[in-house]
Amino acid sequence: MTSMKKIAASALLVSATGVFYANPAWALLPIEHWTQASGAQVWLVNSPGIPMVDVQLDFDAGSRRDPQQQAGLASAVAQMSSKGVDALGQQAALDENGLGQAWADLGASFGAQAGRDSFGYGLRSLTEPALLERAVALAARQIASPSWPEAVWQRERQRWSAAIKESDTRPGTVAGKAYRSAVFGKHPYGAMSTVQSLEQIGIEDIKAFHQNLIAACRAKVSIVGAVNREQADALVQKLFAPLEQLREAQGRKADCTPLPEVPKVQALDKPVSESLAFASAQAQVLIGQPGIARSSPDFLAVLVGNHILGGGGFTSRLTEEVREKRGLSYSVYSDFSPGLDAGAFTIALQTRPDQARQALQVAQETLQRFVAEGPTEKELKAAKDNLIGGFALRIDSNRKLLGNVSNIAWHGLPLDYLDHWTDRVQALTVADVRAAMQRMLQPERMVTVVLGAKS
Repeated sequence: MTSMKKIAASALLVSATGVFYANPAWALLPIEHWTQASGAQVWLVNSPGIPMVDVQLDFDAGSRRDPQQQAGLASAVAQMSSKGVDALGQQAALDENGLGQAWADLGASFGAQAGRDSFGYGLRSLTEPALLERAVALAARQIASPSWPEAVWQRERQRWSAAIKESDTRPGTVAGKAYRSAVFGKHPYGAMSTVQSLEQIGIEDIKAFHQNLIAACRAKVSIVGAVNREQADALVQKLFAPLEQLREAQGRKADCTPLPEVPKVQALDKPVSESLAFASAQAQVLIGQPGIARSSPDFLAVLVGNHILGGGGFTSRLTEEVREKRGLSYSVYSDFSPGLDAGAFTIALQTRPDQARQALQVAQETLQRFVAEGPTEKELKAAKDNLIGGFALRIDSNRKLLGNVSNIAWHGLPLDYLDHWTDRVQALTVADVRAAMQRMLQPERMVTVVLGAKS
């Protein structure tokens, strides 16, 4: 086995075991933050426990930036970013198989993903110098010069369209689309990829998206691993250098002007109720509305309140009322998904078609009572104990810690946010939770979607 292959094999082993590596002191490790000359902002946690590094590069280029008729564009860019790279200098072009093999040979990983708010690249590598240098160089190529092969996009679009058509035969998908549309209306958060929207996306659109929105000056870079500030700063510069050099060679400069504001999610002004006919063994029930943005000062109080209402599994009120007392559903839960804007607060359950109306009524009554009265002291204590007791599990690997650091970076949270998380949760009172839930929720004007119910 060659020296590089031995290093790559070691990297795979570390990646496999590193997920389970725990260090309680991580919660207290400082987060360093600085801005490079390019405009790239960097957040770093130097975590030397294992010889590896995780890097997340985020851009304001999620699906909320998709043109109205091209829902799915950001996801298409992410999907196509791994389908090959152009030749660069003395380095030959690589097709999707060659690129995949190159990463496998390094025992490292790199990929792109698109969410509703952000578009991001993620790199994971061992920090052995020779291996890390090659991994960073390959990631930089993939950022700078993806090949965007037309034939591959045609293939992927066909697969994606077929998956959409198949998914649209499922009751959960049909109910979910109706619910999302009713909650968000014409806001980009409510947009969904369709066969028709994918047909409007061509390679030139994918190229333009990448050229216009991916630049060092727009990047928020989160790093967790066995690298110090000097090493992290050099790593980020190397990741963006080929992109900036390529643009300079083409006579183009990165557009660093502020992006246009995305319209705000609008609160519901009246209740919306939809009953959808569907032949299904289980009826689908969804109740909800726009919730809060992640930057809301109510976030932690809502986190605790939602845990008590329906996010805490078998200990939640909704489970007690809908499942335990009445046997109306095996699973019922509530969830809220805050982003740069207000994501949806949702109560969801499945039940027998002949029980759907009763289950809906019980869920609505439970919600109304909770919003009006808030939790009991006993419920609040149990929720705090559960959330605080599980806090260590939120940061027990490089990857989980990276998720927390990128959350701090993306939403502009204080650098010591993790240090004070448990204290802030512990300090919440019944009145705090009740007031926060009342500010967020208006049970009298929510969206209700019931699919497959029998009268």
